[in-house]
Amino acid sequence: MARWLPRSTDLTRFCQKLSRVKTLEDDMMETSFNRCLSTIDLTLLGIGGMVGSGLYVLTGTVAKEIAGPAVIVSFIIAGFASLLAALCYAEFGARVPKTGSAYMFTYVSVGEIWAFLIGWNVLLEYMIGGAAVARAWSGYLDSIFNHKIKNFTETHVGAWQVPFLARYPDFLAAAILLVATAFISFGAKVSSWLNHVFSAISMGVILFILIMGFVLAQPKNWSTQEGGFAPYGLSGIMAGTATCFYAFVGFDVIAASSEEARNPQRAVPRAIAFSLGLATGAYILVSVVLTLMVPWHSLDPDSALADAFYRRGYAWAGFLVAAGSICAMNTVLLSNLFSLPRIVYAMAEDGLFFQIFSRVHPRTQVPVVGIVVFGLLMALLALVFDLEALVQFLSIGTLLAYTFVAASIIVLRFQQQKVDVPAPAAGDRPNPEPHEGPSSGELKEYESFSDKLQLVDRDKTKQQREPGQLKAAFEPYLEFLSDFYPGEVVTVAVVTLMVSAICLCSILVFGNTHLHLPTWSYSLLLVLFSLGFLLSLLLIWAHEQQHSTQTFQIPLVPLSPALSIVLNIYLMLKLSYMTWLRFAVWLLLGLLVYFGYGIWHSKENLRELQPQRLSARYVVFPSGSLEERVQAVQPSSQPTAGLPDTDTDDCKR
Repeated sequence: MARWLPRSTDLTRFCQKLSRVKTLEDDMMETSFNRCLSTIDLTLLGIGGMVGSGLYVLTGTVAKEIAGPAVIVSFIIAGFASLLAALCYAEFGARVPKTGSAYMFTYVSVGEIWAFLIGWNVLLEYMIGGAAVARAWSGYLDSIFNHKIKNFTETHVGAWQVPFLARYPDFLAAAILLVATAFISFGAKVSSWLNHVFSAISMGVILFILIMGFVLAQPKNWSTQEGGFAPYGLSGIMAGTATCFYAFVGFDVIAASSEEARNPQRAVPRAIAFSLGLATGAYILVSVVLTLMVPWHSLDPDSALADAFYRRGYAWAGFLVAAGSICAMNTVLLSNLFSLPRIVYAMAEDGLFFQIFSRVHPRTQVPVVGIVVFGLLMALLALVFDLEALVQFLSIGTLLAYTFVAASIIVLRFQQQKVDVPAPAAGDRPNPEPHEGPSSGELKEYESFSDKLQLVDRDKTKQQREPGQLKAAFEPYLEFLSDFYPGEVVTVAVVTLMVSAICLCSILVFGNTHLHLPTWSYSLLLVLFSLGFLLSLLLIWAHEQQHSTQTFQIPLVPLSPALSIVLNIYLMLKLSYMTWLRFAVWLLLGLLVYFGYGIWHSKENLRELQPQRLSARYVVFPSGSLEERVQAVQPSSQPTAGLPDTDTDDCKR
């Protein structure tokens, strides 16, 4: 029986495969894509992804049914919460200017299987999101023509009552997706130009709404006679915040486009900041004018802005609002179709997804296979499926990606920076005696571990410490943590922080409603899990971070990413159980793809399988830390006579 059980070494090797991270190229600016996008291009892509139909529909819905005029406060809080996630994306996009967004960021810092699952969920998120926007676009246009398109389709094609299928096939939604797919396949510059046109029209309409809205504003609509500014209280404001948060999920298109940016180190952080700021301002100001034009309780949730102008005697303005809404939905479609194939390309390029999707067209320099295949799949979804039951699925994929990117920032910030040790020239052997160079920043190399033991103890408190090491101020109190490898304690603390955050948010969401906990146990659990979260945060902070780099860095690490993690987990737990059930089914399908294909074709796996002759060197850094360097040794075609085999001698030692 025991012989059928896996050995511990096999389990260790298997876990190492799952947690291996991506090896980045020396020149990360080298790419098969066309680096043609400027900061303005990326900013308008981000605005197009965020300012969609939500501006014309979401503001009225939240104002009437959830928060009242205090929807303004909801958008302010949601904008700040989105800023925490956006800053994490900005740092990664500048440091790792490669396409793939959250998938790539997770792969270079957390591990392979987590990166695959993030990418797998983002795929479905973009497909459902694009198809849902196409159906909304079709329905909005159909409503302008008194539902003639719907009636014609049901009369001449037919209608059906089948679970998970739409009542009638939406040919208009499928057609707009196919047209958008054709434009996206022409290249990044064409996509950007088309996005510029629609964004300019949309922003022009928003500007018109704001000017006319402030002219028609009536402050009495916020008075107590109309219910006051916050008729639903603080609970309504927070519930509105949870809904408004999803209005800002489009900024990740900027990170997905970083491999096509001319200067991603500067353009990506700036574009994310500009687009998020403009989108937040647009949502807040439109909410202000909407609730000042007409009483909040009389708004039409389906077409609040057009109805508000109609009720104030400006029915013609409704056509401008309709034009702006359609253009805004076009920008969201372009954003989804632009990002999705690039994430698929990144997964295929790494070997985790089918290799055919890594092909880049030599002339347009875009992943045309991914664009066409997933454009067709998106059109099929919009044509026949009932997407209302699947739209909530969008939230969980986005929030999960935000959570892992925030955790990846903490892990990456406390990792040791790689220091390249030059290989010795042929025939040269490093001096085994300790070498004290004149420069304190010089690396000292030893072939014997014992040669360095006492020197490490002597120098480690005198030199500057490496990232991931315990700060000198905390060493007298936490001396037992000094024995761990740099960054190891931080990784454990990040896992503990996330577990504490999950338990804390679970108590907050389910403690009174589902678990029916007594007051004393509810309070006790809140205190315990809050302490666990804070202690993990303090333990991370007690270690050295990487020093400032030339690229953008999110401030207040680890506090900022930790707050983002808590918020994202809280919002995920607020989703319905059916969303979690569908999410679990999709994850199982993803695991089948990964273990059936990805884990075997991964480039990191193929790199591990390459036979190498290895030699070990013990390298002493200026900080006094000791690290074993394992180097591949290339066999010489003509051995030098009279020189001993270095590798053989090292092994004998």
